[in-house]
Amino acid sequence: MQNPSDLYTFAPGTDPGDARPGVLLVALGSFIDAGQVQLLLGKHLVETGDAELVASFDIDRLFDYRGRRPTMTFDANHWSSYDAPTMLLRRLNDRDGHTYHLLTGSEPDFQWERVVKAIIELVVALKVTLVVNVNGIPMGVPHTRPVGLTAHATDSSLIGETRSPFGRVQVPASLEALLELRLGEAGHRSAGFAVHVPHYLAASEYADGALAALNAIVDLTGLNLPNDDLVTAAETNRRAIAAELEGNEEVRDVVAALEQQYDAFVQGQQRPNLWAAEDSQIPTGEQLGEEFENFLRTISDDDAD
Repeated sequence: MQNPSDLYTFAPGTDPGDARPGVLLVALGSFIDAGQVQLLLGKHLVETGDAELVASFDIDRLFDYRGRRPTMTFDANHWSSYDAPTMLLRRLNDRDGHTYHLLTGSEPDFQWERVVKAIIELVVALKVTLVVNVNGIPMGVPHTRPVGLTAHATDSSLIGETRSPFGRVQVPASLEALLELRLGEAGHRSAGFAVHVPHYLAASEYADGALAALNAIVDLTGLNLPNDDLVTAAETNRRAIAAELEGNEEVRDVVAALEQQYDAFVQGQQRPNLWAAEDSQIPTGEQLGEEFENFLRTISDDDAD
């Protein structure tokens, strides 16, 4: 393996020796990020956390440009902008002035093990005490009920008595999942939260999911992270969805049926949410109906304007 240190460069003026022990949040465009939970959360934190660049990765070595072509803007008779892929490590502050780090960008297509080793080098250099990742996963749950989470960690004491709706399963890998595995093998603490996004909203921005992820991070880390903008965005999402449902009786009936299924299960299990029990039966996407799914996938913040 080539030297992992060659993959990243510290920003001018950055001295890793000055770093204070703290948390690293990772949001690297997971293979599955229903509701754009990770994207929304990362953007929110950068915009509200007084972000300062610490290090950048050599994305040209890691990104498959022809497999995931970046976008460009053509304006009348010239190219005016290029949405370049990036992988950036920033230093931020919470509302109490506590420092934490955030790694955002495009999930690498190549050299995963080398990238993981590079991140672990940064974890050591910056005195990171806990690494946390989040993403959204599509689930057969109604948007009108509390958002559920599946927690996972290198040390079960980090997530307490939380239960998962899943047993032992094999899923497509992501760099974040591999990072958590390798961190645990190296003796570092890491945890993550998969936010349960109503699968019929998986292609939309689901601010309630990003807000749930932020709250889970706050509960785990003790960071005092700002949430006002996400609260506002979540309210806007709810109004947009409600407006779409108002004029469609068939869709409302489907939602009502799913709510009844959810409530009956929760009441029968005496659990705080549908996915708290290990033996829960996950509703399939077919139960919601293709018409409902296609209908609500078009909802975005723009619809509420």
